[in-house]
Amino acid sequence: MTACGLDFGTSNTTLGLVGAGRPELLALEGAHVTVPSAIFYGRVAAPVIGRAAIEAYVEGHEGRLFRSIKSVLGSALLDEVAQIGRTRAPFRQVLVDFLRHVKVRAEAAAGREITQVVHGRPVHFVDENPEGDAKAESALREIAYEVGFRDVLFQFEPIAAALDYEQSVEREELALIADIGGGTSDFSIVRIGPDGRRRADRTNDILANDGVRIGGTDFDRWISLRQVMPLLGLGTAMKRGDLDVPSSYFHDLASWHSINRLYDPKRLGEIRQVQRDAREPDKLERLVTVIEERRGHTLAGDVERAKIALADEPRARIALDWVERGLAAEFSGDELVENTEQLADRIGARITNCLNQAGIRPDDVDALFLTGGSTRLRHVRAAIVAELPKARVVEGDTFGSVGLGLTVDAMRRFGG
Repeated sequence: MTACGLDFGTSNTTLGLVGAGRPELLALEGAHVTVPSAIFYGRVAAPVIGRAAIEAYVEGHEGRLFRSIKSVLGSALLDEVAQIGRTRAPFRQVLVDFLRHVKVRAEAAAGREITQVVHGRPVHFVDENPEGDAKAESALREIAYEVGFRDVLFQFEPIAAALDYEQSVEREELALIADIGGGTSDFSIVRIGPDGRRRADRTNDILANDGVRIGGTDFDRWISLRQVMPLLGLGTAMKRGDLDVPSSYFHDLASWHSINRLYDPKRLGEIRQVQRDAREPDKLERLVTVIEERRGHTLAGDVERAKIALADEPRARIALDWVERGLAAEFSGDELVENTEQLADRIGARITNCLNQAGIRPDDVDALFLTGGSTRLRHVRAAIVAELPKARVVEGDTFGSVGLGLTVDAMRRFGG
């Protein structure tokens, strides 16, 4: 029996095994230990995942790309029928195919079959809906069995990050773990230390868990809707009446998992009709170009890269020459902060919930451990740090801490 820790993330996925007595993430795509959570179904060739999937799509190969696929867990979309390659099947089949590819790659890298898994999960798949949350975990468990795992356990992602951090501490401390990923923001308060590493049962060391379904893709959506979509016709008035062009087209184009809805010929026909009745048809022509060339995911990727760039640069520019010569969207980090401050504040507010659950004060927390790509957004980081001004800030492995911690947990719970 070989056990692994599997961090199936909204943006990226990692899988770890215990090697030489310590957890190690396996290279799942070339030399990369992360594989983007994306899968491309070609018209003829077999599906591919990760960077290769995104590359196939961007290069214009015939087929369909799915990305940020974890976000459908806890939504009705999971059981909707989708066009997958040459067939139609429930969307959950996309998750099965992706995770099966990950497992096969991991077994090839490890040289042996992997049968047991500690699967990471957010504190809440669905906010304030215990029934929906349980349904999402149940669906992920069924998918794990379907791809070939025989024993499936779950661990909260921030607890996993705590287990990774604990490997390096030299004294007992109280830590708040902030894991801000692509789809969710999760927090835990955990007692950690050298003695904890030797305890099999850590139940009493977990003082609080909380989370909210806000993550990096929500900030991407704001950039897309406020900075890019107006160039494609969002907010354009119709010739008659007081109505604007329907906003649903733009919301679908700004959300990874709904982009493909726009490629339905009937939907494109609707947009063409709207274009004829719009006061600014030239803008709608840009939207038609994006849809006809099936470049929605290209646009979403450009938006995501612009957001990431703002972690280091004061301004970002999204070149749209492929839509129309000279077209571009430009915005500053200050604009992103100003317009998404409420999102950041909602993330930071969950810390108060955690402290109340644990029955402790902010000053009782020794360390604030940050992991997940969205901790690089300065106003998100500031909102979190402001809640614990005296805590020591510790930087985790942005994309690897959860996977490493799940692997530690797999060794603890399955042995090895």
